[in-house]
Amino acid sequence: MNVIDENNELSSELNIVYRYLRKLGIAQADAEDAVQETAYKYLLYYDTIQTSKIRSWLIRVSLNFYYDQCRKQQRYEVTIPKTVEADMNQLPEVIFLEKERNNELGYAISKLKPHFQELLLLKYHSGLSYKDISKLLEVKVSSIKTNLFRARKQLAKVYKEANHE
Repeated sequence: MNVIDENNELSSELNIVYRYLRKLGIAQADAEDAVQETAYKYLLYYDTIQTSKIRSWLIRVSLNFYYDQCRKQQRYEVTIPKTVEADMNQLPEVIFLEKERNNELGYAISKLKPHFQELLLLKYHSGLSYKDISKLLEVKVSSIKTNLFRARKQLAKVYKEANHE
């Protein structure tokens, strides 16, 4: 493979990583910074990365960079996209309540540990299976199931506390 083909392939993979970060609710500027840093690290370490694991390596490095930046700035931003498909037959009150519930859920998710946020978004927002998440994060399936259980339990607790239930 020549250098041009490799650069096009890397560019394509980085584009996928960027879209993934944006889908997680990471701000555009933060996602761009993470992808840029990831590209730099890839160029430094490309000879040590297994070809079959390039995408998961890129995603892991970009998420770690983002989490490091958040820790340095003491902030975590995860937002739930506000895509409410409004049926013309729905009452405005129903639409309003659904948007309010999404805002409350987004707030509750933002209060969780970054690892729990990531797992919940991978499973329920991106629709990945336990096996796919396991491959992506390079963790045993049983560990994914356990941590997702804990994440759901913690989310329920935070959600109830936020809504005084």
